[in-house]
Amino acid sequence: MAKISTASLYLVPTPIGNLEDITLRALKILKQADVILAEDTRKSSILLKHYEISVPMQRFHSHNEHKAVSSIIRKLKNGVVMALISDAGTPGISDPGFLLVRECLKNNLKIDCLPGPVAFVPALVKSGLPTDRFIFEGFLPHKKGRLKRIGDFLKEKRTIILYESPHRLQKVLTQLLEMLGPDRQASVSRELTKIHEETVNGTLSELNSYYSEKDVKGEIVIVIAGAKQ
Repeated sequence: MAKISTASLYLVPTPIGNLEDITLRALKILKQADVILAEDTRKSSILLKHYEISVPMQRFHSHNEHKAVSSIIRKLKNGVVMALISDAGTPGISDPGFLLVRECLKNNLKIDCLPGPVAFVPALVKSGLPTDRFIFEGFLPHKKGRLKRIGDFLKEKRTIILYESPHRLQKVLTQLLEMLGPDRQASVSRELTKIHEETVNGTLSELNSYYSEKDVKGEIVIVIAGAKQ
């Protein structure tokens, strides 16, 4: 097997559900890296075990990234090749990674980001809403600034994409309905690429009613139509 190139840090997307949604190049990088930085080593071990990858892992998540970055940079400067993965999808997209990438650039360390899974792309395509222009807002603030952010969507003409946790889905659908109106078209996708994958399209009023009677599980992507021209 040919050795990987000379980058110090590789950002490696991992499947958002189905373990088969990983590229051959991603597997090669993970097998040949010296260390794998993982958001949750317990979750990542399932993927690595499935593909018989025994590279040592180091935890790197939102609670320790500020403290861990300096140590990681030192190791990268000393020639240690690392691969950064998140629990699912592409590192840095609503997951830890931004701070490390920024520090690598400051220290002239070479970075390589592989293409691969990201949850909002299939959700956007399956929504039936315009895909030519859209904004990705990630997770809304839990408390302070949440309603203001939603208020900013009132005049936003591009398709809007949000991430949300299952236990806050009903709350955010109610807030979106109240502030954007019951007739705004939207889509909710969950458990993408998994056995119980579901995408429901409709108005905010219809979606709010549908999920008020559901015990929702899995990661959520909400896609909302932009304001009419």
